[in-house]
Amino acid sequence: MLSFKVTTVGSSIGFILNKEALSHMNLKKGDMVYLTETPDGGYRLTPYDPDFARQMQLAEEIMHDDREVLRALAK
Repeated sequence: MLSFKVTTVGSSIGFILNKEALSHMNLKKGDMVYLTETPDGGYRLTPYDPDFARQMQLAEEIMHDDREVLRALAK
């Protein structure tokens, strides 16, 4: 488990990710991270946008379910 100290960053409050955390999450300066609530009431910090992942899952389901229609439209 990694721990981070909350500190002042400019006129805001935040925490700094060390090199180990950046490497583990495959992040670089300027990348976005997302804080999502977990079912058990905790939080998860992730580099993956949960809304985008949900949209892609829906798109894949539509492409699978309606593949014949999509083939016909592609002609």
